[in-house]
Amino acid sequence: PPQLAYLVAQPGFAVYRNTVLKGCIDALQANFPAVARIVGDEWFRAAASVHARNALPDTATLLTYGQSFPDFLAHFGPAAELPYLADVARADRLWSEAHVAADDTVLDPARLARIGPDDMDRVTLRPHAAARWTWCDEHPVYTLWSRNRASGADFNAQIDWRGEGILLTRPHGAVDHRALPRAGAAFLTACAAGLSIARAVAAALEVDPGAD
Repeated sequence: PPQLAYLVAQPGFAVYRNTVLKGCIDALQANFPAVARIVGDEWFRAAASVHARNALPDTATLLTYGQSFPDFLAHFGPAAELPYLADVARADRLWSEAHVAADDTVLDPARLARIGPDDMDRVTLRPHAAARWTWCDEHPVYTLWSRNRASGADFNAQIDWRGEGILLTRPHGAVDHRALPRAGAAFLTACAAGLSIARAVAAALEVDPGAD
């Protein structure tokens, strides 16, 4: 409508639009710190600006803004020389999801120990509400992410360039993370699908017969 076009053309509206865009860029930089450290502030904010113009937030809070940012980086031409960048972004995103997930109870190890061999086919394990995990065949995603997420990391240490997984969860208030083997990722995915412990173990052994 002409009235809307007139409103959008006003200098005040342009200031508002620029303020919103800056807020989106700032939020992406806060939510994807490992990515920002890898590429530097200038590169990151330029890429975030391109993304934000086409993916404005749909909620008032920006704490979890950036759901589609990893996929954006996977198809972003200037990121082609960093094929692992989207996977690092996905790890940053999983951290945000674990951080804001609902509180949940934690399984008592003693209760787990009481599960006998005859129960394995009928008992299921439900992942914690804050548990997030992923496996990457091509890149050492956990090493790349954890080194760039933490301050004071040794960037000169040798990286064994092979596939890695990552597990993040929040059992006691703070997000905890660790490297996850491929069999571990398969086991958790099977548990999340509601499979019994026996079937989850079988799924893990299928991807790595030598897994513990």
